[in-house]
Amino acid sequence: MSTASATATAPAPGIAQPLARYAAWRRAGDFIYLSGIIAVDPAASRIVRGYADIPDEAATLIGRTGEFSSDIKEGPILAQSWYVLDRIRQTVEAAGGQMSDVFKLVQYFKNLDHFPQYSRVRKLFFPGEPPASTVVEVSGMLPTPDILIEVEATAYLPQR
Repeated sequence: MSTASATATAPAPGIAQPLARYAAWRRAGDFIYLSGIIAVDPAASRIVRGYADIPDEAATLIGRTGEFSSDIKEGPILAQSWYVLDRIRQTVEAAGGQMSDVFKLVQYFKNLDHFPQYSRVRKLFFPGEPPASTVVEVSGMLPTPDILIEVEATAYLPQR
């Protein structure tokens, strides 16, 4: 084993980080493939469960009303949607790209009724032409039932 392959580098803060032993993202030629991202910050051992777990400015942007009954119902999916898409953004940027380079998303929902809320947040990250998308409902996601959404992304980022 060469020294270079044995040396690990710490991932940049904010980018998607795996919860197990797999790559958060990989380059294959001109394409960047991101593993599925969920709303968990492994460094802080924290699951995003609502507006309190994301920056205040993001919570305001995505629809926090300050009304308990509204925020407790929509907050978890809106906050998780923002967190996941923001990790995709940070990861693509760390690879040298931008969100407009993302051309394909696969979105896994624990409950498809959450898609309209997610879609509102997604429009903030993709204000122009949206990426091609696949939407799937699944019975559950790891590591806990609190996880409502997982998103994987593919970006076209030509090597220069």
